[in-house]
Amino acid sequence: MTDLPPDLPRLRTLETWLAYTLDEVRAAIALAEQREREQQHGCEHRPPPPEWLLEQGLNRDSPPVQVHVGGCWNAAKRSKGVTRDDALRALTQGVRACSACRPDTELGILDG
Repeated sequence: MTDLPPDLPRLRTLETWLAYTLDEVRAAIALAEQREREQQHGCEHRPPPPEWLLEQGLNRDSPPVQVHVGGCWNAAKRSKGVTRDDALRALTQGVRACSACRPDTELGILDG
């Protein structure tokens, strides 16, 4: 058995402290459950990754430098998702195709 104080005032103080602590624990559990629900919702409703990426130059005014297949390991952080038509247009206008993921082959453009 636990060593509880024998007198009523200290037992009531202990009861009050335990009730307060239990409320704090329940509030922390509610927050943790809310975070888990939000994370699950985010995972379930995450948009699909883009199918094609256009890698921008080093500054915002420079033209695109490479076209990638979506998810390419070689794509820089400066890449943005584009449509298939935009990727085709960029390749036909002379933007280089990534040599790792070969978007030109994926898009059916034959190397000249």
